[in-house]
Amino acid sequence: MYFEAFKHLIANNGYEVLCAGLLAAFTGQIIKFILFTIQTKRINFKIFTTTGGMPSTHSAGVMGLSTIVGLLEGFDSIAFAIALGFSMVIMYDAAGLRRAAGKTAACLNKMMEDFYNNDLHAVGGKLKELLGHTPLEVFVGATYGVVFAYFFHLFVIS
Repeated sequence: MYFEAFKHLIANNGYEVLCAGLLAAFTGQIIKFILFTIQTKRINFKIFTTTGGMPSTHSAGVMGLSTIVGLLEGFDSIAFAIALGFSMVIMYDAAGLRRAAGKTAACLNKMMEDFYNNDLHAVGGKLKELLGHTPLEVFVGATYGVVFAYFFHLFVIS
């Protein structure tokens, strides 16, 4: 009964779009946590709040949002074109600008370690290096977002 009320509340409207985007990003972050735990054989709950890594949850969220807009409004609609354009900018930023900023931070950290004899606390600590994504991480995140949104619409809403 409650599930039917939830479905009625968010079906075929802006709430469905918002839920699909946010849930794609949230579940993508859970996948990132699981993959990190398997790879490193240690648990780090900070992964839930960090950027970078596999998959790109920014890409998953925006492509999930775009996919739902396409399913609801049509893939030839202006709303879908706007959502997809927004998604492309976010994904380009994740793989381009933020990745370059992460590489710059790694270079600066190395320079500061050498200059301050490995005492980075003297200058305020180490800069965060994992900011962006590789193109593969962006592609996997975007693909996950599309698939998640399709099944969200198909099974949860329909």
